[in-house]
Amino acid sequence: MVKRPLPGTLPKKTAKPGKAKKPAAGNVVALVPGTKTINLALQGGGSHGAFTWGVLDRLLEEERLIIEGVSGTSAGAMNAAMLAQGWHRGGRQGARRELDQFWNRVGGLALFMPAQRSVFDRIAGNWNIDRSPLTYMNEIVQYALSPYQSNPMGVNPLRDLLKELIVEEHVQSCAPLKVFVTATNVETGKPRVFRGDEVTVAAVMASASLPFVYQAAEIDGLPYWDGGYMGNPVIWPMIYECKSTDVVLVQINPLVRPGTPKSSVEIINRVNEISFNSSMMAELRAIYFVQRLLTNGLLKEGAERDLKHMHMHMIQAEAAMIELGAASKMNAELDFLLHLRELGRHTADRWLAANWNDLGKRNSIDLKAILA
Repeated sequence: MVKRPLPGTLPKKTAKPGKAKKPAAGNVVALVPGTKTINLALQGGGSHGAFTWGVLDRLLEEERLIIEGVSGTSAGAMNAAMLAQGWHRGGRQGARRELDQFWNRVGGLALFMPAQRSVFDRIAGNWNIDRSPLTYMNEIVQYALSPYQSNPMGVNPLRDLLKELIVEEHVQSCAPLKVFVTATNVETGKPRVFRGDEVTVAAVMASASLPFVYQAAEIDGLPYWDGGYMGNPVIWPMIYECKSTDVVLVQINPLVRPGTPKSSVEIINRVNEISFNSSMMAELRAIYFVQRLLTNGLLKEGAERDLKHMHMHMIQAEAAMIELGAASKMNAELDFLLHLRELGRHTADRWLAANWNDLGKRNSIDLKAILA
């Protein structure tokens, strides 16, 4: 069994003395004056992933910003795959085009969704579909029947769309980017991180296989569920396998939701939010612990060579996301996706203006306050 080191701990070097190891393609941090290099951690959250679409669209416009690694789960994995494929085909503009095409095509799937906004919601500009009778019916069916009973043929329009849009060789060959996609091994309960040639349509769909909605995805004879249970998204691969010390987390699921949920649906939704944030919180706690060790000089002489001081950042619009009901994650209406895209663009624009000087130097979020 390979033991995974503590987040922030560098792997032991195995290269022989006197032999310089040639850096792998895509593992070189840009040294162009004025540029800064980051890694991206993209959360999952159904159609709320369109917020990340907007964030990426704005970040890709920023010529001073170099992206080295991208870790994604569920919708975040789809964003990561389209980003990599587009970059391979046409650099920054190619990545923006691929993301645009993907989310516009997702918007076309809304016509086949059973739950739709009511007339009153449309008039009021409410994006939630929580009050739709079909939303309640869907909730009942999900917990009464497994997807093996309700959908025995495993019909999944989103999987068909990804098969149509993704050319796996293009995603896997995107040399400037390192892509990490996470799914949860159903049998072991451990995260599986797909990287390199392992990043396939099957891996991306495994990362998004919600157990109450879809049948478990099988890869090499092993069943996988949504990666959000064990990493939403995972950060540690970018610590060990990327040179950049900056990780920008695109946060979709609210960390804080004021008030006590009372209805069964509200309780289930909040439990899911907490569950899908828990692994990320554990990683942030470990990173903060290593930061404190290094900053306060609490290590024996020479021990700091095995540790990496990471700088953590977060792009989020928590106030806006709190207003969206959990059921809206299943709302693929194109107008809603475009609304989230604009929210993501504006949020990323403000983040760049406020935090550019922090990149490469310090956290731009208060980890102590978040973890308290």
